Amino acid sequence: MRILWRPSGFLRRLLQVESYRITESESLIPLDWTSLIQKPGRAPGIFLLDQRKRFSTMPEIDLSERHYELFSPPSDVRGMTKLDRTAFKKTVTIPVLKVRKEIVSKLMRSLKRVALQRPGIKRVIEDPEDEESRLIMLDPYKMFTDDSFEKAELSILKQLNVSPQISKYNLELTYENFKSEEILRAVLPEGQDVTSGFSRVGHIAHLNLRDHQLPFKHLIGQVMIDKNPGITSAVNKINNIDNTYRNFQMEVLSGEENMITKVRENSYTYEFDFSKVYWNPRLSTEHSRITEFFKPGDVLFDVFAGVGPFAIPVAKKNCTVFANDLNPESHKWLLHNCKLNKVDQKVKVFNLDGKDFLQGPVREELMQQLGRLSKERTHSVHIVMNLPAKAIEFLSAFKSLLDGQSCGSELLPIVHCYSFSKDANPAKDVQQRAEAVLGTSLDACSSVHLVRNVAPNKEMLCITFRIPAVILYKNQILNLEKHEEPPLKRQRTDKSFSKENTQIV
Repeated sequence: MRILWRPSGFLRRLLQVESYRITESESLIPLDWTSLIQKPGRAPGIFLLDQRKRFSTMPEIDLSERHYELFSPPSDVRGMTKLDRTAFKKTVTIPVLKVRKEIVSKLMRSLKRVALQRPGIKRVIEDPEDEESRLIMLDPYKMFTDDSFEKAELSILKQLNVSPQISKYNLELTYENFKSEEILRAVLPEGQDVTSGFSRVGHIAHLNLRDHQLPFKHLIGQVMIDKNPGITSAVNKINNIDNTYRNFQMEVLSGEENMITKVRENSYTYEFDFSKVYWNPRLSTEHSRITEFFKPGDVLFDVFAGVGPFAIPVAKKNCTVFANDLNPESHKWLLHNCKLNKVDQKVKVFNLDGKDFLQGPVREELMQQLGRLSKERTHSVHIVMNLPAKAIEFLSAFKSLLDGQSCGSELLPIVHCYSFSKDANPAKDVQQRAEAVLGTSLDACSSVHLVRNVAPNKEMLCITFRIPAVILYKNQILNLEKHEEPPLKRQRTDKSFSKENTQIV
């Protein structure tokens, strides 16, 4: 026994089916389905074809899989390495409903359930045989005959004097009708991962292809350009980020070779040569998170500033910014972007090694910021160190950095230091490594924030803490008995990696 389910959704009866027969004149099943019907070894489901109870068996497959099989590119494009757009032509048979053109808009609202939902394909087309009529494309997996309409749909058709009779229409699909994922899924070897995602940097699509995708790299690059408006160049990273200048070698897969681009992030505009500087669009949220710490009058020391994604938004909040980057190209574009965003009068730009920047301009400015007038100071001082591969090593530059008496603990600089971790407990790992470099515990004054997952078992994190006075000042003697301020409260390590903003006590 098999259960027969009418397309209208009502269970009519149980029927025993011993045999079935389909002819082209009797069935509205698209021609593509015939191959599915003949496949053995799959549990058949039964679909009602018309009111005379002609039945056909079809594999019970997921709707999305059915649509993929019908709307997938031709099978003979498999293995293509040089894009040939003409090879993607394919004809499929679609059920259509003929209606008068003046009632199309009103009728479409009532036929949402059965209308063809396929991006890039019009649901209403002209009738080649009658200019006063239109053809409504219907979903071939929901509509087989007029009996496939639900009661409410039939009622609307009757009210509008529309015949529920369904006709066939041969729809020609071309390269333009297929999505990038569908094209790559059809071209690459079966079972292999398909690349349809990328990082967008202005007009550039930045891919990170795997080894099995490299024979198809030029085709993949061209497909990314074709299917993403505004993308005119596709590049692939061919080595790891250089730790000195934080850039990487790239290969242009397709399109123009111009790497000077413009991006818009959090209402700010940045221009740069993507082949010579570091830029990661996935850090947009992190840039905003750090910027929210700042109030007008605060001070930022950006040790590894890049082209300005921290420095410029902070300067826009009427803060004083000291921004540094060792890469001459980053330094050049940082100056350019400060002018572009009209903050060049608020940002002092340096082209130094991170350690030299900390022990030079940062030390000099901190001596003034934390000097005699520090008790009257109400603004905060922040130091951002966004060089995840090495930033923790630079924390040693804070040891005995300043002379004289220490200021109150609430006036000490706040450090936001980034790092990668592959440890099972990445937050603890980052804190312990920072403590090892500084030579002191950070339990009382730090918290850790998960920035993003970089790769399997590799996290990017930010540890935020106030620099302990015993580290920052030379010959510092802590006299806890005479200390007027209460001890710092222990900060919670964000073990669950929530998105809650870090709070510094």
